[in-house]
Amino acid sequence: MEYVNLGRTGLKVSRLGLGCMTFGSPDWAPWVLDAKASAPIIAKAVEHGINLFDTADMYSRGAGEEVLGEVLMPMLPRHHIVLATKLYNPMSDDPNDRGLSRKHVMDSVDGSLRRLKTDHIDLLQLHRFDYGTPLEETLDALNDVVRAGKVRYLGASSMFAWQFMKAIGLQRANGWAQFVSMQPHYNLIYREEEREMLPLCREEGIGVLPWSPLARGVLAGKRSSVRAETDGTANALYDASKAQDDAIVAAVAAIAADRGVPPAQIAYAWVATRPGITAPLVGISRAEQYSDAIAALDIELTADEVAALEAPYAPKPVAGHV
Repeated sequence: MEYVNLGRTGLKVSRLGLGCMTFGSPDWAPWVLDAKASAPIIAKAVEHGINLFDTADMYSRGAGEEVLGEVLMPMLPRHHIVLATKLYNPMSDDPNDRGLSRKHVMDSVDGSLRRLKTDHIDLLQLHRFDYGTPLEETLDALNDVVRAGKVRYLGASSMFAWQFMKAIGLQRANGWAQFVSMQPHYNLIYREEEREMLPLCREEGIGVLPWSPLARGVLAGKRSSVRAETDGTANALYDASKAQDDAIVAAVAAIAADRGVPPAQIAYAWVATRPGITAPLVGISRAEQYSDAIAALDIELTADEVAALEAPYAPKPVAGHV
């Protein structure tokens, strides 16, 4: 496994990160794996040298973090693990148990630390932008959890580029801890982040950790699965543009056939080699799925192949920010 700096920081992360939404409680979603079923998949990530593990407090309403605390933490010395989590989404019906208020930032960090069984979070990310809380309030609170030693680095996820740059500007103006990473929705089917967010990240030296690099399996040719049938987010993101997306899926399949590899490898390789990308976050539900993700890191797509993969794309409405 190759390790690279996360943006302009000195933090080294593996060229693939493990997205941990799959781990937690099947009561939250039928495709989620409990601790026992998650253990061999997490162990295989460690075996492959993956050190970046990305979760969120809202995954299985906290049970996802609990699985990592129970399964991952005993596997390795703490300094071998780059542990990333996120906050914003509701954790209960309480009106203050959500969002990015100072109260919820403080409470959320303490809750994640308890569930993850650790004394610090390596990368704390805003899951979404909070339109109901002053940005200064959120950024001041984030600075405080960093200065308290509970968090090492700050990141953000899907939002508009102007929102991200405004936040960075306020952090710089006030001497607050700054965002070092962005986790955008980005794959061959959804490339709207190429307009503003990705150029911004390259210019500012922000690490980029794309989520859903296979478009929830669509680019691997898998539109029919338990998750595909029950994941409302996936349906909202990809069902409306199915006819247009089929041409992209066909282009991936054609290049994969020419190379004699599974389509997933081509889709992963495209994301991993785009300018400014640090590490795609791969969602793994079966240990054998690692083979495609790992093999993709050694694939060098030709200029003609990249052109063929990108040619069918047409602009889309912004998706994934809410």
